[in-house]
Amino acid sequence: MKPSDTRRKRVQQLRAFSKWKWHVDEVFVKVNGKRHYLWRAVDHEGEVLEAVVTKRRNKAAALKFLRKLIKRYGKAEKVVTDRFASYKAALREMGALEKQRTGRWHNNRVENLQLPFRRRERAMQRFRRMRSLQKFATVHSSVYNHFN
Repeated sequence: MKPSDTRRKRVQQLRAFSKWKWHVDEVFVKVNGKRHYLWRAVDHEGEVLEAVVTKRRNKAAALKFLRKLIKRYGKAEKVVTDRFASYKAALREMGALEKQRTGRWHNNRVENLQLPFRRRERAMQRFRRMRSLQKFATVHSSVYNHFN
């Protein structure tokens, strides 16, 4: 059984329950001195679902990220975000605004994931290209999920 089959089976089991919840956040990352954004989604168990790097931090980027998540994992019962307006605009456009949850400490699950990522980033002496950041974020997420 491949790891992707195991993941797919888990997702199907979890969808049977109403606790399927995503925590979504974005992080500023410098690539060659320019600011880029790393968007990440984590499920209710703390497993990283997706990590995407973009040059912009706006409604279009949030919409693209959320659509990618839905295409890969199906719809969530709740989407926990910070109070960043682009999430609200993107969820409104998708017709899922009532699923959004915001609050002072609600998004701690994904905020705490930044610490190991930042540690590894510092050890690698930052990034030179956007593509290498995307590859690193993806691999780091899968390794984190494996040992978490």
